[in-house]
Amino acid sequence: MNPITMRSILINQNNIMKRYLHISTVLNKVQSARYRSKPKSIQLLTYEMANPPEYIVARKSWNSWNTSNVKDGNRPSETAVEDIFIRNFIEGTWHKLFVSEVIIKRQHNIIRIAGIVLRKIPPLRMHFLLGYCEELLSYWLHCPVKMEIVTITNKDDVIYKII
Repeated sequence: MNPITMRSILINQNNIMKRYLHISTVLNKVQSARYRSKPKSIQLLTYEMANPPEYIVARKSWNSWNTSNVKDGNRPSETAVEDIFIRNFIEGTWHKLFVSEVIIKRQHNIIRIAGIVLRKIPPLRMHFLLGYCEELLSYWLHCPVKMEIVTITNKDDVIYKII
């Protein structure tokens, strides 16, 4: 065996035997659901986006009604899949008309879907879309579905805060 190979084997054996412990403070602290100001850009925030997560009970409790964890209710995994399905269906049906987030409220056996919609289409078509969504979703999800929408004329009416 040549001396270089023998030396590398000894170094590898020594490194295996040693254990290193590094202790330091967290430098890359990440906070979710918080919007920070960015240089050279303006961010327009809605009411839901402007409130930090710690105020969800005081200011946004009406957005977090959920009774899926009561006895004989859906499992959380089923609820998450249903919520994703509902959001995708609403975004596809109301194409580029929803200005706010799609809010899903589950109360006992009823699912309420709320949001803010632009007033770009005639009222007759809007009533058709409401009935269409309520009927199909209630048929697919096997429970009554109600849609609660608010209409606005301008997209800038939703802006709550500018950072």
